[in-house]
Amino acid sequence: MYTVRSAKTLSENVFETWIEAPHVSRNAEAGQFLVLRIDEEGERIPLTISGVDGDLVRVIFMAVGTTTEKLAALKAGDTILDVVGPLGQPSEVHHFGSCVLVGGGVGIACLPIIAKALKASGNSVIGIIGARNKDLLILEDEMREACDELIVTTDDGSYGIKGFAAGPLKEICESRPPDAVWVIGPAIMMKVTSGVTKPFGIRTFVSLNPIMVDGTGMCGSCRVVVNGETKFACVDGPEFDAHLVDFDLLMNRQRFYHPEEKESREHHHSGGCGCGGNH
Repeated sequence: MYTVRSAKTLSENVFETWIEAPHVSRNAEAGQFLVLRIDEEGERIPLTISGVDGDLVRVIFMAVGTTTEKLAALKAGDTILDVVGPLGQPSEVHHFGSCVLVGGGVGIACLPIIAKALKASGNSVIGIIGARNKDLLILEDEMREACDELIVTTDDGSYGIKGFAAGPLKEICESRPPDAVWVIGPAIMMKVTSGVTKPFGIRTFVSLNPIMVDGTGMCGSCRVVVNGETKFACVDGPEFDAHLVDFDLLMNRQRFYHPEEKESREHHHSGGCGCGGNH
Protein backbone atom coordinates (compact mmCIF):
# COMPACT_ATOMS: atom_id res chain seq x y z
CA MET A 1 0.00 0.00 0.00
CA TYR A 2 1.17 3.51 -0.81
CA THR A 3 0.32 6.40 1.51
CA VAL A 4 -1.03 9.77 0.40
CA ARG A 5 1.04 12.38 2.24
CA SER A 6 -0.80 15.49 1.05
CA ALA A 7 -3.66 16.36 -1.26
CA LYS A 8 -5.20 19.64 -2.31
CA THR A 9 -7.31 21.31 -4.97
CA LEU A 10 -5.39 23.53 -7.42
CA SER A 11 -8.31 24.79 -9.50
CA GLU A 12 -11.74 23.68 -10.62
CA ASN A 13 -11.60 19.86 -10.93
CA VAL A 14 -7.76 19.86 -10.85
CA PHE A 15 -6.04 18.18 -7.90
CA GLU A 16 -2.51 17.68 -6.59
CA THR A 17 -1.57 14.52 -4.69
CA TRP A 18 1.79 13.61 -3.18
CA ILE A 19 2.26 9.85 -2.72
CA GLU A 20 4.98 8.05 -0.80
CA ALA A 21 6.51 5.79 -3.45
CA PRO A 22 10.30 5.62 -3.00
CA HIS A 23 10.92 3.21 -5.89
CA VAL A 24 9.29 5.72 -8.24
CA SER A 25 10.64 8.98 -6.86
CA ARG A 26 14.25 7.78 -6.66
CA ASN A 27 14.32 6.67 -10.29
CA ALA A 28 11.98 9.12 -12.01
CA GLU A 29 13.16 11.44 -14.77
CA ALA A 30 11.43 14.34 -16.46
CA GLY A 31 8.75 13.24 -18.92
CA GLN A 32 8.00 9.86 -17.38
CA PHE A 33 4.74 8.64 -15.89
CA LEU A 34 3.35 6.15 -13.38
CA VAL A 35 0.35 3.86 -13.32
CA LEU A 36 -1.77 3.54 -10.18
CA ARG A 37 -4.71 1.49 -8.99
CA ILE A 38 -6.63 2.74 -5.99
CA ASP A 39 -8.13 -0.57 -4.85
CA GLU A 40 -8.79 -4.17 -5.93
CA GLU A 41 -11.83 -3.22 -7.99
CA GLY A 42 -10.22 -0.17 -9.55
CA GLU A 43 -8.81 0.34 -13.03
CA ARG A 44 -5.19 1.19 -13.73
CA ILE A 45 -4.66 4.79 -14.83
CA PRO A 46 -1.53 6.53 -16.14
CA LEU A 47 -0.53 9.90 -14.68
CA THR A 48 2.49 12.03 -15.50
CA ILE A 49 5.10 12.40 -12.78
CA SER A 50 4.85 16.11 -12.02
CA GLY A 51 7.45 16.33 -9.26
CA VAL A 52 9.58 14.41 -6.79
CA ASP A 53 10.67 15.24 -3.26
CA GLY A 54 12.65 12.60 -1.39
CA ASP A 55 10.45 9.51 -1.19
CA LEU A 56 7.42 11.39 -2.48
CA VAL A 57 6.11 11.64 -6.01
CA ARG A 58 3.54 14.17 -7.20
CA VAL A 59 0.68 13.70 -9.63
CA ILE A 60 -1.61 16.48 -10.82
CA PHE A 61 -4.78 15.46 -12.58
CA MET A 62 -8.26 16.52 -13.61
CA ALA A 63 -11.21 14.65 -12.15
CA VAL A 64 -12.99 13.61 -15.34
CA GLY A 65 -14.21 10.10 -14.59
CA THR A 66 -14.84 7.50 -11.90
CA THR A 67 -11.25 6.70 -10.96
CA THR A 68 -9.92 10.25 -10.99
CA GLU A 69 -12.90 11.33 -8.89
CA LYS A 70 -12.02 8.61 -6.36
CA LEU A 71 -8.39 9.72 -6.40
CA ALA A 72 -9.43 13.34 -5.86
CA ALA A 73 -11.39 12.28 -2.77
CA LEU A 74 -8.32 10.80 -1.05
CA LYS A 75 -6.81 12.77 1.83
CA ALA A 76 -3.49 12.70 3.67
CA GLY A 77 -3.15 9.32 5.40
CA ASP A 78 -5.30 7.43 2.90
CA THR A 79 -3.71 4.65 0.88
CA ILE A 80 -3.46 3.53 -2.75
CA LEU A 81 -3.12 -0.15 -3.57
CA ASP A 82 -0.64 -0.05 -6.48
CA VAL A 83 1.82 2.49 -7.85
CA VAL A 84 3.98 1.30 -10.75
CA GLY A 85 6.76 3.34 -12.31
CA PRO A 86 8.59 5.21 -13.52
CA LEU A 87 7.36 4.23 -16.98
CA GLY A 88 7.97 5.57 -20.46
CA GLN A 89 10.98 7.25 -22.00
CA PRO A 90 12.38 10.35 -20.25
CA SER A 91 12.33 13.73 -21.95
CA GLU A 92 15.25 14.31 -24.29
CA VAL A 93 17.22 16.61 -22.02
CA HIS A 94 20.65 17.91 -22.97
CA HIS A 95 22.23 21.25 -23.78
CA PHE A 96 20.07 22.66 -26.59
CA GLY A 97 20.71 26.32 -25.79
CA SER A 98 17.37 28.12 -25.65
CA CYS A 99 14.18 26.20 -24.87
CA VAL A 100 10.50 27.12 -24.68
CA LEU A 101 7.99 25.11 -22.62
CA VAL A 102 4.32 25.61 -23.45
CA GLY A 103 1.57 24.24 -21.22
CA GLY A 104 -2.19 24.42 -21.59
CA GLY A 105 -4.65 23.70 -18.77
CA VAL A 106 -3.69 20.67 -16.68
CA GLY A 107 -0.81 20.07 -19.12
CA ILE A 108 1.06 22.77 -17.19
CA ALA A 109 1.61 20.11 -14.52
CA CYS A 110 4.16 18.38 -16.75
CA LEU A 111 6.38 21.43 -17.21
CA PRO A 112 8.21 22.26 -13.93
CA ILE A 113 10.10 18.97 -13.77
CA ILE A 114 11.18 19.38 -17.42
CA ALA A 115 12.15 23.03 -16.86
CA LYS A 116 14.35 22.11 -13.90
CA ALA A 117 16.04 19.32 -15.85
CA LEU A 118 16.72 21.63 -18.81
CA LYS A 119 18.12 24.33 -16.52
CA ALA A 120 20.39 21.78 -14.85
CA SER A 121 21.75 20.96 -18.33
CA GLY A 122 22.68 24.59 -18.94
CA ASN A 123 19.73 25.74 -21.03
CA SER A 124 17.84 29.00 -20.84
CA VAL A 125 14.12 28.32 -20.44
CA ILE A 126 11.11 30.41 -21.36
CA GLY A 127 7.77 29.18 -20.05
CA ILE A 128 4.37 29.91 -21.60
CA ILE A 129 1.33 28.77 -19.65
CA GLY A 130 -2.29 29.27 -20.59
CA ALA A 131 -5.81 28.53 -19.41
CA ARG A 132 -9.36 29.57 -20.20
CA ASN A 133 -9.31 32.10 -17.33
CA LYS A 134 -7.24 33.18 -14.33
CA ASP A 135 -8.97 30.81 -11.90
CA LEU A 136 -7.93 27.77 -13.97
CA LEU A 137 -4.20 28.57 -14.06
CA ILE A 138 -2.00 26.25 -12.02
CA LEU A 139 1.62 26.24 -10.84
CA GLU A 140 2.35 29.83 -11.88
CA ASP A 141 4.71 30.50 -8.96
CA GLU A 142 6.52 27.20 -9.46
CA MET A 143 6.99 27.93 -13.16
CA ARG A 144 8.29 31.43 -12.46
CA GLU A 145 10.90 29.94 -10.17
CA ALA A 146 11.87 27.19 -12.64
CA CYS A 147 12.10 29.36 -15.77
CA ASP A 148 14.21 32.35 -16.78
CA GLU A 149 11.08 34.01 -18.13
CA LEU A 150 7.39 33.20 -17.84
CA ILE A 151 4.55 34.35 -20.10
CA VAL A 152 0.95 33.84 -18.99
CA THR A 153 -2.08 33.81 -21.29
CA THR A 154 -5.81 33.45 -20.70
CA ASP A 155 -8.46 32.90 -23.35
CA ASP A 156 -10.71 35.58 -21.85
CA GLY A 157 -7.98 38.08 -20.96
CA SER A 158 -8.75 37.91 -17.24
CA TYR A 159 -5.02 37.61 -16.53
CA GLY A 160 -1.82 37.99 -18.50
CA ILE A 161 -2.03 38.19 -22.29
CA LYS A 162 -5.45 37.69 -23.84
CA GLY A 163 -5.50 34.79 -26.28
CA PHE A 164 -3.84 31.43 -26.75
CA ALA A 165 -0.27 30.35 -26.00
CA ALA A 166 0.39 29.99 -29.73
CA GLY A 167 0.50 33.79 -30.04
CA PRO A 168 3.51 34.45 -27.77
CA LEU A 169 5.21 31.32 -29.10
CA LYS A 170 4.99 32.67 -32.66
CA GLU A 171 6.42 36.02 -31.56
CA ILE A 172 9.36 34.26 -29.90
CA CYS A 173 9.98 32.12 -32.98
CA GLU A 174 10.06 35.25 -35.12
CA SER A 175 12.22 37.42 -32.86
CA ARG A 176 14.51 34.99 -31.03
CA PRO A 177 14.05 31.46 -32.40
CA PRO A 178 14.58 28.82 -29.69
CA ASP A 179 16.53 25.61 -30.23
CA ALA A 180 13.82 23.31 -28.85
CA VAL A 181 10.17 23.57 -27.80
CA TRP A 182 7.89 21.39 -25.67
CA VAL A 183 4.10 21.69 -26.01
CA ILE A 184 1.91 19.82 -23.52
CA GLY A 185 -1.86 20.06 -23.13
CA PRO A 186 -5.07 18.83 -24.77
CA ALA A 187 -4.50 17.13 -28.11
CA ILE A 188 -6.09 19.92 -30.16
CA MET A 189 -3.97 22.51 -28.33
CA MET A 190 -0.79 20.51 -29.03
CA LYS A 191 -1.75 20.13 -32.70
CA VAL A 192 -2.38 23.84 -33.22
CA THR A 193 0.45 25.18 -31.07
CA SER A 194 3.14 22.85 -32.41
CA GLY A 195 2.09 23.91 -35.88
CA VAL A 196 3.53 27.34 -35.07
CA THR A 197 7.08 26.01 -34.88
CA LYS A 198 6.95 23.87 -38.04
CA PRO A 199 7.64 26.64 -40.59
CA PHE A 200 10.69 27.64 -38.54
CA GLY A 201 12.10 24.11 -38.46
CA ILE A 202 12.34 24.19 -34.67
CA ARG A 203 12.52 20.82 -32.98
CA THR A 204 9.28 20.40 -31.05
CA PHE A 205 8.21 17.72 -28.59
CA VAL A 206 4.70 16.81 -27.43
CA SER A 207 3.65 14.43 -24.65
CA LEU A 208 0.80 12.22 -25.87
CA ASN A 209 -2.02 10.93 -23.70
CA PRO A 210 -3.87 8.15 -25.56
CA ILE A 211 -5.97 5.55 -23.76
CA MET A 212 -3.58 3.28 -21.88
CA VAL A 213 -4.15 0.03 -19.97
CA ASP A 214 -1.01 -1.83 -18.91
CA GLY A 215 1.64 0.82 -19.59
CA THR A 216 4.27 -1.74 -20.67
CA GLY A 217 3.60 -2.15 -24.40
CA MET A 218 1.62 -5.39 -24.15
CA CYS A 219 -2.00 -4.32 -24.72
CA GLY A 220 -1.58 -1.96 -27.67
CA SER A 221 -4.30 0.42 -26.44
CA CYS A 222 -1.99 3.42 -26.53
CA ARG A 223 -0.89 3.06 -30.13
CA VAL A 224 -0.33 6.28 -32.03
CA VAL A 225 0.92 6.99 -35.54
CA VAL A 226 4.16 8.95 -35.80
CA ASN A 227 5.73 9.59 -39.20
CA GLY A 228 3.40 6.98 -40.66
CA GLU A 229 4.54 4.28 -38.24
CA THR A 230 2.63 2.76 -35.34
CA LYS A 231 4.19 3.53 -31.97
CA PHE A 232 3.15 2.73 -28.41
CA ALA A 233 3.02 5.85 -26.25
CA CYS A 234 3.80 3.86 -23.10
CA VAL A 235 7.17 2.45 -24.20
CA ASP A 236 8.16 4.50 -27.26
CA GLY A 237 6.96 7.77 -25.70
CA PRO A 238 5.09 9.49 -24.21
CA GLU A 239 7.10 12.25 -25.94
CA PHE A 240 7.33 12.37 -29.72
CA ASP A 241 8.33 14.76 -32.49
CA ALA A 242 5.28 17.00 -32.72
CA HIS A 243 5.62 17.55 -36.44
CA LEU A 244 5.32 13.82 -37.16
CA VAL A 245 2.30 12.95 -34.98
CA ASP A 246 -1.09 12.10 -36.52
CA PHE A 247 -3.15 14.21 -34.12
CA ASP A 248 -6.48 13.53 -35.86
CA LEU A 249 -6.11 9.80 -35.27
CA LEU A 250 -5.05 10.44 -31.66
CA MET A 251 -8.15 12.52 -30.98
CA ASN A 252 -10.43 9.93 -32.59
CA ARG A 253 -8.97 7.16 -30.45
CA GLN A 254 -9.35 9.24 -27.29
CA ARG A 255 -13.12 9.26 -27.88
CA PHE A 256 -13.49 5.48 -28.27
CA TYR A 257 -14.80 4.79 -24.76
CA HIS A 258 -16.80 7.92 -24.03
CA PRO A 259 -20.13 6.01 -23.71
CA GLU A 260 -18.57 3.52 -21.23
CA GLU A 261 -16.92 6.35 -19.30
CA LYS A 262 -20.26 8.13 -19.00
CA GLU A 263 -21.99 4.95 -17.83
CA SER A 264 -19.28 4.27 -15.24
CA ARG A 265 -19.44 7.80 -13.87
CA GLU A 266 -23.24 7.70 -13.60
CA HIS A 267 -23.01 4.34 -11.81
CA HIS A 268 -20.41 5.73 -9.42
CA HIS A 269 -22.53 8.77 -8.60
CA SER A 270 -25.53 6.53 -7.97
CA GLY A 271 -23.57 4.56 -5.35
CA GLY A 272 -22.31 1.68 -7.51
CA CYS A 273 -18.74 0.43 -7.56
CA GLY A 274 -17.89 2.23 -10.80
CA CYS A 275 -15.41 -0.40 -11.91
CA GLY A 276 -14.86 -1.09 -15.55
CA GLY A 277 -15.08 2.50 -16.78
CA ASN A 278 -12.19 4.56 -18.04
CA HIS A 279 -10.65 7.27 -15.92
